[in-house]
Amino acid sequence: MKLLKIIGISFSVLVGLVVVIGGLFVNLSPQFGGTHSENDITRFNSSKNYKEGQFFNLELTRTTPSFSDLPKLIKEMTREVSNLIPSKKLPVQIVPEEEIEVLSKQTRVIWFGHSAFLLEISGKRLLIDPMLSDVPAPHPLLGSERFTKELPIAIEDLPKIDAVILSHDHYDHLDYETILKIKDKVGKYFTPLGVGTHLQEWGIAKEDISELDWWEEAQFDSLTFVATPARHFSGRGLSDSKKTLWASWVIKSENENIYFSGDSGYGKHFKDIGDKYGPFDLALMECGQYNDSLTEFAIHMLPEETAQASLDVKAKVVLPVHWASFSLNRHPWKDPIERLVVKTNDMDLQLVTPIIGQVVELNNLENSSTAWWKDY
Repeated sequence: MKLLKIIGISFSVLVGLVVVIGGLFVNLSPQFGGTHSENDITRFNSSKNYKEGQFFNLELTRTTPSFSDLPKLIKEMTREVSNLIPSKKLPVQIVPEEEIEVLSKQTRVIWFGHSAFLLEISGKRLLIDPMLSDVPAPHPLLGSERFTKELPIAIEDLPKIDAVILSHDHYDHLDYETILKIKDKVGKYFTPLGVGTHLQEWGIAKEDISELDWWEEAQFDSLTFVATPARHFSGRGLSDSKKTLWASWVIKSENENIYFSGDSGYGKHFKDIGDKYGPFDLALMECGQYNDSLTEFAIHMLPEETAQASLDVKAKVVLPVHWASFSLNRHPWKDPIERLVVKTNDMDLQLVTPIIGQVVELNNLENSSTAWWKDY
């Protein structure tokens, strides 16, 4: 009995220490971002997408499992899945220094893997969802490592960035370490409502941040940015779920029209966006980190839904993102692209599949697609 009592006390102390350390980490680590002021909340209350202290989706969307979901979730998380990660580090095309020193006159995209990419358009360099660290988590021990050894352009070698566009505040899209390393190179930031609170906490001046609600437009010299709906959620800590808005984005120049889906489950918003702002010369569409067994949580698309969403927004060319960098859900790492290729072929959609780091010129897509993933 005495031994059991000692074991019980030791276990209680251990649990207490874990709770205390966890609480200190959540409250003191800058990774978790900022807290909204009363003025912020007042501003959010004018949004049609905000009520009772949270933002919400256009369609009813489950984002939090119930107690009755636990058996299914546990079964899914413990299910053996082969090829969750590549057999070896994925290839990366390193962008030569001379390639980025001079701003291209052509509209072009350089994919960094996952949902991060550099877009050059109308004499501007835009950096989209720049998660450029190795692990998408508040601490390296809490997440999976990147599938590549290096980036196409090292963070310290990035050129001047005219604007950063963010889709939402999840760790695989908004990265504290990256923001600190690039902030002296960045002119402006464009975010959904509330995400600017994190940026200000990390030292970005309020006047350099433009927060947009869904369907709001912002002019950036000759470019027009539109925050459009997505079907997802937000949050960086234990108690801030849906406290900031999530969005997809329209990026429109005088001659070209580009769409970025952000993170989104399939929904009617894609057709609404296509009807209002399409057709799009290029759509960067989420494809990956879904779960075929948990489709009741419609916060990511299956590859077949990615293809349908691309048709809905009236995309002329589709570049799949949100894959090939991290294992964030229970599917083989190349399942997204293999299924998307089949579906887009059936739908006669033009798909481009560049190697990470490959420079893709919008008016010259020849040699922009290879089945490079097959050997990994």
